[in-house]
Amino acid sequence: MASRRDFIKISALGIGGMALGAGALKLLAEDSTFDPFSPITQFSRIPTYCEVCFWKCAGWTYTDDKGKIVKVIGNDEDPHCNGRLCPRGTGGIGMYYDEDRLLTPLVRVSENGKQTFRQASWEEALGIVAENLKKIADKYGPESLALFKHGSSGHYFEQLVKAYGSGNIVSPSYAQCRGPREVGWKATFGTTVGSPEPTDIRDTRCLVLIGSHIGENMHNGQVQEMSEAIDRGADIITVDPRYSTAASKSRHWLPIKPATDLALLLAWIHVIINEELYDKGYVEQYTFGFDRLKQHVRRMTPEWAYGITGIQPKAIRETARLMGSAAPSVIVHPGRHVTWYGDDTQRSRAIAILNALLGSWGRRGGFYFDESVRLPEFPIPEFPEPKWDWRATLDGRFPLAATGISNAMIEASIPKEGKDSRIKGWFVSGTNLPLTIPNRPQLEEAIQALDFMVVVDTMPMEVTGYADVVLPECTYFERYDELRTSPHREPYLALRMPAAAPKGDSKPAWWIAKQIAEKLGLGSYFPYEDFKEVLDWQLKQVGSSLEEMQKAGVKQFERRSPLYLKENEPFTFRTSTGKIELYSKEFEQYGFAPLPNYTPHPEPPDNYYRLNYGRAPMHTFSRTSNNPNLTDLMDENDLWVNPKVARIWGMKNGQEVWLRNQDGVISSFPIKVRITERIRWDSVYMVHGFGHNNKKLSRAFGKGASDSELITNPVPDPIMGGTGMRGTFVTFLLEEPIKAVES
Repeated sequence: MASRRDFIKISALGIGGMALGAGALKLLAEDSTFDPFSPITQFSRIPTYCEVCFWKCAGWTYTDDKGKIVKVIGNDEDPHCNGRLCPRGTGGIGMYYDEDRLLTPLVRVSENGKQTFRQASWEEALGIVAENLKKIADKYGPESLALFKHGSSGHYFEQLVKAYGSGNIVSPSYAQCRGPREVGWKATFGTTVGSPEPTDIRDTRCLVLIGSHIGENMHNGQVQEMSEAIDRGADIITVDPRYSTAASKSRHWLPIKPATDLALLLAWIHVIINEELYDKGYVEQYTFGFDRLKQHVRRMTPEWAYGITGIQPKAIRETARLMGSAAPSVIVHPGRHVTWYGDDTQRSRAIAILNALLGSWGRRGGFYFDESVRLPEFPIPEFPEPKWDWRATLDGRFPLAATGISNAMIEASIPKEGKDSRIKGWFVSGTNLPLTIPNRPQLEEAIQALDFMVVVDTMPMEVTGYADVVLPECTYFERYDELRTSPHREPYLALRMPAAAPKGDSKPAWWIAKQIAEKLGLGSYFPYEDFKEVLDWQLKQVGSSLEEMQKAGVKQFERRSPLYLKENEPFTFRTSTGKIELYSKEFEQYGFAPLPNYTPHPEPPDNYYRLNYGRAPMHTFSRTSNNPNLTDLMDENDLWVNPKVARIWGMKNGQEVWLRNQDGVISSFPIKVRITERIRWDSVYMVHGFGHNNKKLSRAFGKGASDSELITNPVPDPIMGGTGMRGTFVTFLLEEPIKAVES
């Protein structure tokens, strides 16, 4: 069947097809030949904050006397990094110099019966976008447009889409990463965890990591604080089927059977209650439902958990007692990427309950009360009220979802049972959906059904190959952005400003959104000529100025309230009872279990192994795997396989294998085997973000395998819609699949 929207491999067009032009090629050639040994008379430094990951560390970009960017270092005044950037941060400059960057608008056309891209001017490309958005609004209503966003640029397109009249705005990071954690903690403490997590690691006596890979996910400030805590003698407990970097620094490593974490948490709760290791005064004053919780876990002993998790009862008791002895200066880390098995909100609830019993919330060495600067919004008209929004796409499911669910929005883009789809157009900014969203066949079906799709990106990621229009965004080194207001121990602001002019014909997101708005007659929602006007106005409202921030980069403000609870201080939590709800009244109201229960999950079939995936310190998701600086550190992923499994299959270190999942999907590219005792026999492990299939990504194409490609059966969390992605099982193909079939 003919495809409405062919995936276009931009590289197949060649330089002529992309029509970069001699000027753009010359620019790349000049900038990529920086000589670090050439005489330099003067450096200039420009404030920035990093866009390589969500931690957004503040730093200084240095340019030489010819205006070329030469390095980026951390800002000493920034609590996110304390002057020290991680490998991603220092290597982020590779984004600027990457010769594979998008440098000109592209529009989809048909030539000789084949779909391809051609270069377009901004005026033409933006005109096509505006024309199609008008068509969608006129024919279906503005609500039929959905925005998928990630990163700083999403703010401007969210403003555009709201002004257009749509409330269908989705951040995949919610349903694919942190959403269950936020809902579980809000039901318990009345507030979400937020980002960065307010973990007082620098003062903790015991840090428990259950599926949280600090040191590999490179949450910079937490890594630094964990290192300091270890030096001061803090105990680390790591629960992981893999001997991770964090496990290697731990007093206890519990190599748990995958999918059984909730049983371990409940057994810990049992021990802490029944051995009276909990903080009695804190629990009595601040919590609701303790007696019900005690009754609930009465039979969830370490012996019960041993039969499920494989963790010895002695180890369960020892680690529970270690937590109790450190309380309240103990942290059971809430994690970040928590969408695992479909019961993830309840698992996050159990982690929150455990912290509550230990009295760590609002206590030194546990969780502090973070604060951010209350920055006023630049004055614009009120947004029109949509007739319907993302909640309608849930069809009554996931009642505690706090924002759009990406997979539900994708489903709403597919016609079903004779009914037309609700969503007709997608605006995608800063998120590579094919390597982000599980169940790729459903994603492609939705894309084929769309009337129009526009993608804004800095790189020719896979998602650009499906677009009708591709708009090239400049990198964070080349633009102003909104002020960073992330909460911390003290409120801070951080400024990002351009260190160089945008390369080629790329543009900042605020400019792109403003131009589209003006073509749609919505210019009043972007009432400025330059985004500097917004920044200066906001800063003056809080007693600063753009001029001051251009010099300082980071500014600290005074706290408005204490960092921790005072001893026996009256405190009202934002729950229905005003207390920490060990027994959740909200969950009970919606028909969900008010106390978490362990339920078994499917086991791998014979000769299949659970696919686990994670991060590497030098890469962020799939967005850095082509970065010339970071690929020097890691240019492909490998597959961790236990030696017992390797012997059964006759595999050797470095051997290339293909992976086939339980649904028959085979990895597009092979992956090299790494035989190691550091992974359980029932699992395999790979780093996420590799296996790119767009040849225009010259360093990333075909390097390693994609875990996302193999995740075809995500399990939805019934409470908030998170997509559990660790129920995938894989087996090995030792020969290239075509040859295997022929034999």
